[in-house]
Amino acid sequence: MGPSAALGDQRASMEVVKDWNGIDQVVLRAPRGASARVISWRNGRGEELLFTSSKAIFRPPKAIRGGIPLCFPQFGNCGSLEQHGFARNRMWVVEDDPPPLRTGESTGCVSVDLLLRPSEEDLKCWPHCFEFRLRVSLGADGDLSMISRIRNVDGKKFTFSFAYHTYLSVSDISEVRIEGLETLDYLDNLCNRERFTEQEDAITFESEVDRVYLGSPDVAAVLDHGKKQTFIIKKEGLPDTVVWNPWEKKSKSIVDFGDDEYKQMLCVDGAAVERPITLRPGEEWTGRLELSAVPSSFCIKNLDPTRSI
Repeated sequence: MGPSAALGDQRASMEVVKDWNGIDQVVLRAPRGASARVISWRNGRGEELLFTSSKAIFRPPKAIRGGIPLCFPQFGNCGSLEQHGFARNRMWVVEDDPPPLRTGESTGCVSVDLLLRPSEEDLKCWPHCFEFRLRVSLGADGDLSMISRIRNVDGKKFTFSFAYHTYLSVSDISEVRIEGLETLDYLDNLCNRERFTEQEDAITFESEVDRVYLGSPDVAAVLDHGKKQTFIIKKEGLPDTVVWNPWEKKSKSIVDFGDDEYKQMLCVDGAAVERPITLRPGEEWTGRLELSAVPSSFCIKNLDPTRSI
């Protein structure tokens, strides 16, 4: 496995290291001290910004409970595949010479390109040939971006759903609110995907939440009053936003999740769920997510939702 890094600064770096199972992991390091790997995104002060359960299982092919799993070619259990599809459970390879991104696409100061192709076992349960390219970039300011490109290299069209299943680390879920999703319709997975309209000015948490907000803006903010920090979530090519916290009762039923860990996490996913994506032979889809963490004085009203990321 050879490294592939785009270095915009000589102090930025990309390296491949072994985890405790002897499996290769890619680590990106930005000049100001920020870093990112499969399940970790740290700011320049070394503070972890993503949540990973203390009970997470790090043995393939088990999915890791935390980080940013990629849900493909199925989100949730709305289909014939395993929960959230198989991409999050597979071993990817570093691609030394990927096809170029479109003109003007930012790559950050250090990045790595990964590639996933279907195995024989994958083709038995989902008989479609694809190339899934993922570029993970870390900006000089510590922003994390992920660009997914899925190409149909099959002889027939196929359809898939997708999500960046982003586990954010928070101080206490009772101290968190989400802005940017107000007035939107959502599908409530706790009510058999019944459709409702968000009535609150911001989303707060007092019980289990499992919703798909439809036609959501390309920017939202997660305000953590306990940490005095705000996550800015920008997306492109992803029409929906998934919000999930299992709360106390469900947490106790999840094997690889601590009973009280729901208090320290929140999933806010850029996704394409309600209307799955269809690709004809030779077509390619692109979906991008960008995460930044800023002081809590930041106001989402300062963001221009029409500005491309």
